[in-house]
Amino acid sequence: MRKAYGYGVLLILCLHSVAAFAQETQLNDYNITWSGPSKNAGESMPVGGGGIGCNVWVENDELLLYFSQSGSFDENNSFLKSGRLRLRLSPNPFNNADFKQELIVKNGYVDIRSGHNGIHALLRIWVDVFNPVIHIDISANKAIKAEAVYENWRFTDRVQKGKENNANSWKWAAHVPIITRPDQVVFDQDEIVFSHRNLSPTVFDATVKQQGLDSLKSQLFNPLEGLTSGGLIKGDHFVRGTNGEGQYLNTAFKSWSLVSKRPVKKQSIQIYLHNDQTNTIDDWKTQLKNISKHYKADSKKTIDWWNDYWKRSFIFIDPSKTESESWQLGRNYQLFRYMLGCNAYGKYPTKFNGGLFTVDPVLTDTSIKGTPDHRNWGGGTFTAQNQRLVYWPMLRSGDVDMMTPQFDFYNRLLPTARLRTKVYWGHGGANFNEQIENFGFPNPTEYGWKRPAGFDAGVEYNAWLEYEWDTVLEFCMMILQTESYAGKNITAYLPLIKNALIFLTSITSTRQKN
Repeated sequence: MRKAYGYGVLLILCLHSVAAFAQETQLNDYNITWSGPSKNAGESMPVGGGGIGCNVWVENDELLLYFSQSGSFDENNSFLKSGRLRLRLSPNPFNNADFKQELIVKNGYVDIRSGHNGIHALLRIWVDVFNPVIHIDISANKAIKAEAVYENWRFTDRVQKGKENNANSWKWAAHVPIITRPDQVVFDQDEIVFSHRNLSPTVFDATVKQQGLDSLKSQLFNPLEGLTSGGLIKGDHFVRGTNGEGQYLNTAFKSWSLVSKRPVKKQSIQIYLHNDQTNTIDDWKTQLKNISKHYKADSKKTIDWWNDYWKRSFIFIDPSKTESESWQLGRNYQLFRYMLGCNAYGKYPTKFNGGLFTVDPVLTDTSIKGTPDHRNWGGGTFTAQNQRLVYWPMLRSGDVDMMTPQFDFYNRLLPTARLRTKVYWGHGGANFNEQIENFGFPNPTEYGWKRPAGFDAGVEYNAWLEYEWDTVLEFCMMILQTESYAGKNITAYLPLIKNALIFLTSITSTRQKN
């Protein structure tokens, strides 16, 4: 019996190994591979992890990255990118004839290989899933030098005009000047430190006053006050370089660089990102420095996370027919789920309007002159009827842990929603509007800056949205389903569900009486 049992276990292990190998082989078929450099940021690859996303591309023999972190909102509630990094190598290994850029889906990183004049280099770009750190690892067959150039377009006040305001919470409000404030960027010995600290007043203050709750402002959740977003860049054996300026597409920038001390075969650069609400900018800097000081890289742990991620859900259709539409459908599923996985642990939900991976708007709409921070439908504004489409499928794919940022989004707004309900209508429950801001109010422009006298203060003066209050129930249902699908403890969300139901039953009863 023991011998038979042993053979049975061995057979199971062998079958499991074969299945795992087959899955890995098929996942490799879904890698995206380019045999030449890109024309611009519109031809970039996504790479990310935890709550960080990067757009990666090679242009004019230089590696470029946009990078952003979940929760980085400015005074206008735009979702800011943290900046752009440009990497130059000398001697230059990039050559169109010997170039390969590949997104390794199963491991969650991008590899770039190229060779020129006897110099062959491999660049690996990956993001630590468990820590807010971006890695650029460089290896070459011969010693080379590297220059890492940080580029920032928020170096002075910038007046937002026209369609540019689709990226923030003001939208088409024309009664106030809308200005993106500058970042602070400095050399700190052999590191580049960059930050955007929100100054008061913000769009939160204007919205609360507009909607009649200014006297209660101290009781309201305010995610913008004292929020600082940014990070630092450093490299193994890199030292301070020079300052510069330039223009990418239609956006001017200023730059700060680090350079390797001497030519070497292996070198690496790290970008540490951090956002938090702190009393002072120095408090934020101390937090950032502690992240950098105590961090220990573990690429295997990140790779293991991605490998496990693919065991939960994948769609392989006609695996031998890689040119068929049905095969491409499966590939699209893998790639979209990959991008969702990049924000598995973000502070905020994955936004339907580009997630972490937007690029310069002029590449898709030449009438928009905005910076790389631009995205239509706002940064800190969440369109619930669109957000639900991102999150419902996660139940079926087994990604219930990734739904937490969306559930927490509503849960932390519950006190504000209850207070608004009490003030406006005098009963219990919690009102959640469509086009809801990350501080729990309706978007101020959708609410209406010019409203008829006596119009219900709790209702948006907007024919499309005025009674669009039920989408929160879909997220409540998702919460309940995570318990059914995965046995999750949902105790923390029961007050949210209860108060959402109380509001809708109470408002219905009140209107019927009236």
